Amino acid sequence: MTTFTFAPATRETARARIGLQGPAGSGKTKTALRLAEGLAQGGPIGLADTERGSALKYAPVPGRPDLGGHTFGHLPMDRHDPRDLIKVVRAAEEAKLAVLIVDSWSHFWNGRGGLLEIVEEAGSQKGAGGTFGGWRTGNPIEQEMLDALLNFQGHLIVTMRTKGDYVIEGKRVTKVGVKAVQREGAEYELDVVMDMVEGTATVTKTRYEPLNGQVIHHPGEDVAELILEQLGQGVDPVQAIVDELVRDGLTYDRALQLHRQAEARRLLGADLLHPKTGAPGKLGELIKEYGQAVKPVTTGVTSPPPSSATTTGQGDDSRPEGETRAAPLNPPADAGQDQGPTPVTAPQMRMMHACFSKVGLGHKDSRPYRLRATSLIIGREIGSANELTKDEAQTLLDTLTNFGERGETAASDFAAMVDGLAKQPA
Repeated sequence: MTTFTFAPATRETARARIGLQGPAGSGKTKTALRLAEGLAQGGPIGLADTERGSALKYAPVPGRPDLGGHTFGHLPMDRHDPRDLIKVVRAAEEAKLAVLIVDSWSHFWNGRGGLLEIVEEAGSQKGAGGTFGGWRTGNPIEQEMLDALLNFQGHLIVTMRTKGDYVIEGKRVTKVGVKAVQREGAEYELDVVMDMVEGTATVTKTRYEPLNGQVIHHPGEDVAELILEQLGQGVDPVQAIVDELVRDGLTYDRALQLHRQAEARRLLGADLLHPKTGAPGKLGELIKEYGQAVKPVTTGVTSPPPSSATTTGQGDDSRPEGETRAAPLNPPADAGQDQGPTPVTAPQMRMMHACFSKVGLGHKDSRPYRLRATSLIIGREIGSANELTKDEAQTLLDTLTNFGERGETAASDFAAMVDGLAKQPA
């Protein structure tokens, strides 16, 4: 009998899924690159170009740094089979891209070799049943493409072309807005959708409250920073597993469970720093190390074998007959060395925006003042909330909470406090 169990809900650290839609020349590609630079935070960016190399106009010119430009990996695509896009996502994962841009996603719907062409060709086959029958072939391909895009391990930005949408009432034709060149409802797969007109973005759909209804001229690093702060409000799934490994009382069975959990989430290859030595490594290697350290060993005292409830069914991991004990975990010799300050935690990032909102600084446009206030409160200059240490973040939260509880005077009292700090001698 199948058992269904509800686990406690958490909002894990996610990756951005952004859609930019608009007519040709509306600034989609430029905006995608600007956002990508903010999201990547120095990591590599890749762009799959279906627009006949148009993105290359925004690349740097060798020997002419004065002309500016965006640094990114360029992949031209003349064929637009969704199955090719799946391969592109796999290549992006192998290259460990921080951000993948698909410019434009619309071509994989109605471009040469796109989904509509696949459906038409499949439906024209003898006995296929026409276009309706062709979707029996097209639907699984589209779903595989969506799964690949949405499961991409980095941030994703897709651009979509739009066309005018019209309603015919009798002899009257009325324009009712724009419609993305994609399957109906495709935007629901994304976290943020922005309508682009001459470089100005209107947020028409978002899961991030601070962006709701915003109209932004040339969105770029500031919007990316806001999105990163929102994404940081969850629990890092890799860190959550590491916390379980280093917690007192880890058992071998629990280590096996964590390994299966990481494998199911495709996290075994995730990069991390060893919690004791600080050396770079992979999550799968760390789970194996900690699991082996507590793996039961035979003591020679006869006792019944373990019950089926403790076996895993994976490989030769069953315990030998006899009483077992956990092998001690011997920390490395340098385990006690100071590994530096602990960075701001996910729960602290979750609270930060809410606390700033209570003192009247929750709006996107307030970001420069938020950073100035934060720098004054913690006593050093920062350019992003992600630069805070855990202790600095706690100092900031304690201060915000104190002023946030003052009700109607919260905003003015907080502003007066910030002004007072600014006037103090350095």
